[in-house]
Amino acid sequence: MDLAEFLVSQVLAAGLVFARLGAALMFLPGFGEQTIPPRHRLLFGLALSAAVAPLVPIGGQAETAPVVLLSMFAIEITIGIWIGTTARILFSALQFAGYQIGMVAGLSNAFAPGSGSFEGSTLIAGVLLMAGVALIFATELHHLMIRALIDSYELFPPGRLMLGDLAQQMVRAVAQSFYLGVSLAAPFYVLSLVLNLGMGLANRAMPSLPVFFVAAPILIATGLLGLVAAGPAMLSGTMQALADWLAGFSF
Repeated sequence: MDLAEFLVSQVLAAGLVFARLGAALMFLPGFGEQTIPPRHRLLFGLALSAAVAPLVPIGGQAETAPVVLLSMFAIEITIGIWIGTTARILFSALQFAGYQIGMVAGLSNAFAPGSGSFEGSTLIAGVLLMAGVALIFATELHHLMIRALIDSYELFPPGRLMLGDLAQQMVRAVAQSFYLGVSLAAPFYVLSLVLNLGMGLANRAMPSLPVFFVAAPILIATGLLGLVAAGPAMLSGTMQALADWLAGFSF
């Protein structure tokens, strides 16, 4: 092999690595946030791919026919998108819980900035998401994400796509995220039920009582107090669920 063929094979191998890592970084929590400029994410993806390329077993597979190489690029992008979106689905349990808390506590706002994965977010969901992103880097969970991307080449070798397993894991992630989100918001459901039931009984006892003007400040105050008390446990539970899923890539 002459120098030109060697350089071409190395560039194609780095391109295959960037196809998986770059696609994953578009959706991974912390790395794929909307507040990060796309140019910065692109530069980080290129730098990470250049650093990781010598560690993954992909060098000799770049010397294939163009049609096979294109299919390998498509497979690598699919796997990267699956890793990023699955992690994002698990992380979105925090936003779902914040959305439910905002609705229950009367802190929902149609004009709140949508900083999460879906529109219609609430201020509570935005605060929880910002805290979750900060915890990802404060607890060095982003190191575990990069380690999971490297270990993914052991579970998903280059050029091989297991659609059945990917779909099954995606369904499990959705179910776990929904269960986690409802579990995090469950105390606020009980709190809202008790307060609304008490206000209903007070209204029956005193029909002239302006229930809305009395109940709204109480709901907001108790919702904020409950968030202060339950916020650390909510954040730690979400981070632990995400860390457990990322640890599954290591043997």
